Amino acid sequence: MSLTRGPADADDVVQAACERALRAPEKFAPGTRLDAWMMRIIHNLWIDVYRKRRRETLEDTTDPINDRLGDDGRALVESRSELARTWRLVSALPEEQRSVLTLVCVEGLSYRDTADVLDIPVGTVMSRLARARLRLADELSQTDISATRTAERQ
Repeated sequence: MSLTRGPADADDVVQAACERALRAPEKFAPGTRLDAWMMRIIHNLWIDVYRKRRRETLEDTTDPINDRLGDDGRALVESRSELARTWRLVSALPEEQRSVLTLVCVEGLSYRDTADVLDIPVGTVMSRLARARLRLADELSQTDISATRTAERQ
């Protein structure tokens, strides 16, 4: 449930993971940890669901049904724009950094749990996360500077 943050989604993902594992038992390597294998399946399924929902949410931003009456909409548009920009930057990260960033910062997994899910050492999790954070901070500060300069010219 730490991945999904909701019992209904957790039940769905666990059920789908069990079905996937039972359909392909030959993919499990005897002598390895069954729980880590199952967690990797659950993680991959959840990432698929998460990406699908993110795409649907981003595509749904102009839906008039979602607009609130009485709001000027500026704050909502700005926050959605900022979120979309941040997700574009996250999506542009190398897969190894994006996976670690998503598991730690979005899913809330510990470094140890993230290392187990991705089957990498904890130190690698920490270094990939640090590189991802630096890259995002750099990209965000560059776009903020560009936006400030553009606003100052107008």
